Amino acid sequence: MLNSKQRAQLRKMANSYETVMQIGKSGISAQSIKQIDDCLTARELIKLRRLETAPETTRETADFIAEKVGADVVQVIGSKFILYRPSENKIITLVK
Repeated sequence: MLNSKQRAQLRKMANSYETVMQIGKSGISAQSIKQIDDCLTARELIKLRRLETAPETTRETADFIAEKVGADVVQVIGSKFILYRPSENKIITLVK
């Protein structure tokens, strides 16, 4: 669980990140969950986007994916959301 200082730190870092994946009208598949899991393992912090044609809201999509991959939802704003999951090789050092 992230505290507010950690969320602020991660939001600031993700500001310059590019979107790694888009969720569209077909929704979330097992393959997309696997790709997101691999991205989180490699990067720890990723930004995703939900397209207008997606069946769920952005918050529902973010929460569902976070639950499936064991990540924290850092921020949901508009159609974009940020996920964070620490990996074994600690790329990001969070404030306390």
